[in-house]
Amino acid sequence: MTVSRGSVHIAFVAALGGFLLGFDATVIAGTLPFLRHYYFGPAGGGGDVRLGIAISCLEWGAMIGNLSAGKLADRYGRRTILQVTAALFLASSILAATSRSYAMFVAARIIGGLGVGSAILIAPMYIAEIAPPGRRGMLVSVNQLMIVIGIAASSVSNWLLLPVGQDNWRWMLGIEAVPAIAFLLLLARVPESPRWLVLSGREERAREVMRTLGEPAADEQYDALRASIGASRTSGFGSLRDRGILRVLVFCIGLGVFQQVTGINAVFYYLPVIFTKSTGSVVDAFWQTVVVGVVNVLMTLLAMRFIDRLGRRPLLLIGGLGMAASLLTISAGFERGSTHAWLVLPAVIAYVASFAVSFGPIVWVLVSELFPNRSRAIAISVVGFCNSLSSAVVTFLFPWQFHRWGASDTFLGYAILAISATVFVARYAPETRGRTLEEIEQSLRDGTLSGVGMKNARSNALRWLKRTACRLGIGA
Repeated sequence: MTVSRGSVHIAFVAALGGFLLGFDATVIAGTLPFLRHYYFGPAGGGGDVRLGIAISCLEWGAMIGNLSAGKLADRYGRRTILQVTAALFLASSILAATSRSYAMFVAARIIGGLGVGSAILIAPMYIAEIAPPGRRGMLVSVNQLMIVIGIAASSVSNWLLLPVGQDNWRWMLGIEAVPAIAFLLLLARVPESPRWLVLSGREERAREVMRTLGEPAADEQYDALRASIGASRTSGFGSLRDRGILRVLVFCIGLGVFQQVTGINAVFYYLPVIFTKSTGSVVDAFWQTVVVGVVNVLMTLLAMRFIDRLGRRPLLLIGGLGMAASLLTISAGFERGSTHAWLVLPAVIAYVASFAVSFGPIVWVLVSELFPNRSRAIAISVVGFCNSLSSAVVTFLFPWQFHRWGASDTFLGYAILAISATVFVARYAPETRGRTLEEIEQSLRDGTLSGVGMKNARSNALRWLKRTACRLGIGA
């Protein structure tokens, strides 16, 4: 099945929000040694707490963005909120780079968090609503690809700007203004989501957009879309009281929480700190961070290749097991009394690779697919809030854990949570590969959506293993 150039172009434009999200969230890692000196003073108990606040305040802003983005996207449109998001990233970059006080810096990062909280929800939702069913997983994963490219770009940018001098951290933070302006300009050239257009009563415009996307059977898809929206009598938070949607909501919240509590943002935000502890060299830590960023991009590309072939569940299970094994290895590399630097770098690379091929892209693919049209934006806001809350707690506690527990026990805790995440996926995750959003909604309405809240977990698991074996050419 081919993908229309229109869908691909729109997906990449919308995914620039993901690039800014990744860049904004992780650029702070390279500035930590300089921010600590400028704002927080020498390391210590109080310094650790203030540092944790400065890093985690992005997530506190993201939670506000999460809660408001869905409702605003339903009222004003997906594209409009993405434009607001671009403006927030631009403002945050300029304010953070020019800040002269700790309070101003925290305020700037909270504004950036508003952008992060909006972009992480609205960009994949918008892409899912314009993508053809057979390649929806790949196109929604473009957003995750751009997130990891943004993460890698921030690492490279920080590394290149390291020799600038005393104010290098200001340049590290301010350079984000360039892609933010580009995102704002490009959004003016993409259409609004056809599903939002139907929800807002602009049906002829919705039909026109679906035709201009160049997808086959556009009229049939439009008719199915209208029927789906007509069958849903409630919208907003009221729709979440439906028993079937509530089960999906609980599952998606669990998936979003596990994505964060397994430690991914703690690793990315504090990667130079982790590598400096293992190698003793700040310069080595910075280039090792670049290596991890490149691996993150390559493995996300691999996930995009297979997400619509193998499906969502297999990649989540493979990645979850890989994350658990890698985190146990990192813990062993920092065992009490000694540090095995030769073990830490490959283990961190393996952990990031496992995350990038599974929980990184697939969580937001599933979240953007599973909810009905009328409740999608509100439900994703709730999931995003819980995801950001988990991330904020993890990033806030990490400096304290690293200082008090030690690196070994900190990563051992993440490993236990990664094992729990894998069991959760094996028990509850459904497969949505190759189905239209309206078909998934109908399955949810009929109670035939397998995986979420399933009672016959063993038989479903056996059927999944058999199907996966057939796809890989194993057995008959």
